[in-house]
Amino acid sequence: MRPAVVFAFPPKAAGTFLRTAAVFATGGQLVRIVHAQGGRDAQPYLPLLIDYYLGGLCEGTLVSHIHMQALPANCRILEAFDIKPIVIVRSIPDMLASYWDMLETNETARREGLNCPIPRDFVSMDAARKADFMIDMIAPWYVGYYATWFDYRLEDPNRTCLLRYQDVRKQPAATLARALSHAGAPIALEDCQRATERAWAERETLRFNKGMEGRARAYFSPHHRERLAEMLSFHPALRFWSNDLLGVA
Repeated sequence: MRPAVVFAFPPKAAGTFLRTAAVFATGGQLVRIVHAQGGRDAQPYLPLLIDYYLGGLCEGTLVSHIHMQALPANCRILEAFDIKPIVIVRSIPDMLASYWDMLETNETARREGLNCPIPRDFVSMDAARKADFMIDMIAPWYVGYYATWFDYRLEDPNRTCLLRYQDVRKQPAATLARALSHAGAPIALEDCQRATERAWAERETLRFNKGMEGRARAYFSPHHRERLAEMLSFHPALRFWSNDLLGVA
């Protein structure tokens, strides 16, 4: 069966960088596996995957980057084709800070939204109101992302490759090699090294943000972090990961 490399990442978690490197490493093609390009809260589209596995859609390996939660219908489609997704752990406040920056500067991102529409006056809001919006309206999607994926991993940890954002920053080639091997498209480490270097050279075209850890301290107050911690506390599968997801050392 043809391999499919599916980065089921949240926004602002190095997904664009890794998917680009994966295309370079495998000689594959980036494919949007959602209906009519879909939204940012995405679900895989069955007819596209059927086309791929019948030999169509693209000549090389399918590489996809999809902001997808592990909802039952989504997982059933992946399992039907034995697609083994790749997910990543990064501090939610840091991702929200990066997403906030993107919303301020990118009109397309404001139109797309994530799990909700972005207010038309977002850019003109004061910082405190923007922070409230990011925590109250955007953060629940991130919490749902991790709650669904960690619940899914409890059923079968081997189906999902779990990466850490720190490893992408410190060892990008080794991290890419691990992801590709999991997806059934193994590539030699030296080839992954060349691919990540090439992707890094093109970072200005990849919506690359600051990429720094801990930057959320300048965006959100302790009260905001407490609200986020309370959201995480509803999900038992996240208890072990709460410090990582809150960016607590």
